[in-house]
Amino acid sequence: MVEGRLTLRDRIIGVLLRNTRRQSGRTKAECADALGVSTSTLDAYEEGRKPISLPELEVLGYVLNTPISDLLDREAELKTKADEPDFEATLGLRHRIVGALIRQARTEANLTQEDLAEIINCAPDRLAEYENGEQGIPVTELEFLARHLDLSLDHFLDGDRGTVGTWHRQEEIDRDFHELPSSVQAFVTKPINIKYLELAMKLSEMPASKLRAIAEGLLEITY
Repeated sequence: MVEGRLTLRDRIIGVLLRNTRRQSGRTKAECADALGVSTSTLDAYEEGRKPISLPELEVLGYVLNTPISDLLDREAELKTKADEPDFEATLGLRHRIVGALIRQARTEANLTQEDLAEIINCAPDRLAEYENGEQGIPVTELEFLARHLDLSLDHFLDGDRGTVGTWHRQEEIDRDFHELPSSVQAFVTKPINIKYLELAMKLSEMPASKLRAIAEGLLEITY
């Protein structure tokens, strides 16, 4: 039983390692070189056929710019094909949503389909296909339309609504976090400071007049 658990754990760590390496854009050869092993050994690590040591994981975490905790995620399970999003359904839904947003922006700007089609030099029928989600609009045309409608491309992004959009949003959050000064990162990641952060969030949402009243109250207490 123990052997079976260890084998499963090796496979899970291997999957986490492989996915992290692919997302980072690093090759097998680069990772193997960092460890001083062959690419076949790295294959064995990623496939769970050979257990990897903690120091090796630490080095790979550094090379892949990933915390060691991510490579040892105990909540992770082996992903099967069924766990992957239905990309065909996702694309169809997203094309319809983008089309609906284009139509909404067009009507709010008091423009006809003919007006908008002329802007990107396409037939009105083609624009109708875009708006109905029957065909995906090229991102370059969408950028052009967005500028004309005084919108940013972010207006059409998935955001946090779907699996793919949530992933992209989390990647942006992670990137922004790593751009913070190291002292701020250290403060934010300490659980004891969560209450201070929550307070700061509430204060940031208050109108200036209420903040002024709070400041005046604190001055009265102080003096």
